[in-house]
Amino acid sequence: MKRLWIGAGAALALAVALAGCGGGGEQKAEAPAAETAGTATPDEVNGGTVTGKVAFEGTKPTPKKLDMSATPSCTRGHAGGQESEEVVVNGNGTLKNAFVWVKSGLPNMRWQRSTEPVVLDQSGCMYRPHVLALMTGQNLTIRNSDPTNHNIHATPKVNQEWNETQAPGTPEKTQSFARQEIMLPIKCNIHPWMRSYVNVVTHPFFAVTGDDGSFTIKGLPPGTYTVEVVHEKYGAQEQQITVGAKESKTADFTIKG
Repeated sequence: MKRLWIGAGAALALAVALAGCGGGGEQKAEAPAAETAGTATPDEVNGGTVTGKVAFEGTKPTPKKLDMSATPSCTRGHAGGQESEEVVVNGNGTLKNAFVWVKSGLPNMRWQRSTEPVVLDQSGCMYRPHVLALMTGQNLTIRNSDPTNHNIHATPKVNQEWNETQAPGTPEKTQSFARQEIMLPIKCNIHPWMRSYVNVVTHPFFAVTGDDGSFTIKGLPPGTYTVEVVHEKYGAQEQQITVGAKESKTADFTIKG
């Protein structure tokens, strides 16, 4: 019986690829030839699930207040002042805005990306969300909900850099990223306190922790994986976990401040 997480054309595409090749070396992860392995989608019914939380250990840092006084319209939405989102410790002692993903162990195939765009909004002179994730080639929709000009400046290491101004009331902008890259910074050259981090992955097995510090990754094919958590201030740590079909495993992380 065909595994549900492999696309319907996988076997045919692989056969054609083998017939057309007399051999060869190992392919790079981003090589177009990866399409010969078919297009796969997560099987959330029969696949494995990894859940967990990202705990914070140590003295909770005092959030820094951002100085928005240079643009009065930015301060109007923050009567009590706006705090930096570099480190957000939740009420239950967990970390918000930690990126969790399957770093290695997945079958060598092309994973189908969502047709739904991921939205990055400029609201209250802050990027929202502060940390987001999407797949390579998936659209990133950028909005300006503020009554002031913004500048969206992506500063990647392996993707193409771009820098655009977006005036209030103008149409949304759309961008995408061709290569995998973790914690890709986006900043505003007009408002230097504005910063967001985009995580670009070649597969759909990732999550960003929210107000309870938890994450869930569903639909994994049975296998052994390296799961990594990445935080903008505290760096990265990883652990190995093995999941079977329809099996749920827990992978908790503790980050020391």
